Amino acid sequence: MTALSDMFARTRAEGRAALIGYLPVGYPSYDESVAAMLAMVAAGVDAVEVGVPYTDPGMDGPVIQVAVDAALRAGSRVAHVFDAVRTVSPHAPVVVMGYWNPVEKYGPARWAADLQAAGGSGMITPDLIPEEAQPWIAAAGERDLDPVFLVAPSSTDERLEAVARVNRGMVYVASTMGVTGTRATVGNRAQELVERMRTVTDLPLAVGLGVSDGAQAAEVAAFADGVIVGSALVRALGDGGVEAVRALAADLADGVRRT
Repeated sequence: MTALSDMFARTRAEGRAALIGYLPVGYPSYDESVAAMLAMVAAGVDAVEVGVPYTDPGMDGPVIQVAVDAALRAGSRVAHVFDAVRTVSPHAPVVVMGYWNPVEKYGPARWAADLQAAGGSGMITPDLIPEEAQPWIAAAGERDLDPVFLVAPSSTDERLEAVARVNRGMVYVASTMGVTGTRATVGNRAQELVERMRTVTDLPLAVGLGVSDGAQAAEVAAFADGVIVGSALVRALGDGGVEAVRALAADLADGVRRT
């Protein structure tokens, strides 16, 4: 059992969904990014996604693309990811969110060892499919880390079953097709996908892509085990700094606790 699994057990016992907040390391600076992560937790975020800045974030929308580009230009590197995990993990469960290429270059076994040593619970790999993930699944298993894969509205029943077989910790349920970003509505296909996924796994199902405020968080919390928020928090950090992140996180935390 990782800290992530323990967290979902606690929120289920409380009869509510968990709130998971994403921020990339190094935006707008390393110190500010970590301060914002800690502020999210203090405001009610249950777990933190620590984003790995990458030169080709093809599945991310413009808000996150701009942020990770700024982080890279400011000197953010892989070592800073583990430093951030080490700082935040005593306060909340932490999963890393990142593309596969940096992990492959670093070495899956070495990455898993360093992530475990830093106190991380696992990693979300948006561009890695289960059929090609055996090196990471094996490395994560040796270090008791949760490999987290994505499912989307277009996922076939076979893909849902494949994810269910190898996933641990939680399943990342993408509410819509396309890149990340805030939306006026979450999308009614999210609940349908959650219902489909529940037929093949008992793992917690966390919905991401599109949630931007407390009202939308409450909407998703009514049918999912977790609510993931990224672009809205990144935008808040860029527009208003750490205090804006704290205020938005408090609104989102109130949302998941309404149901």
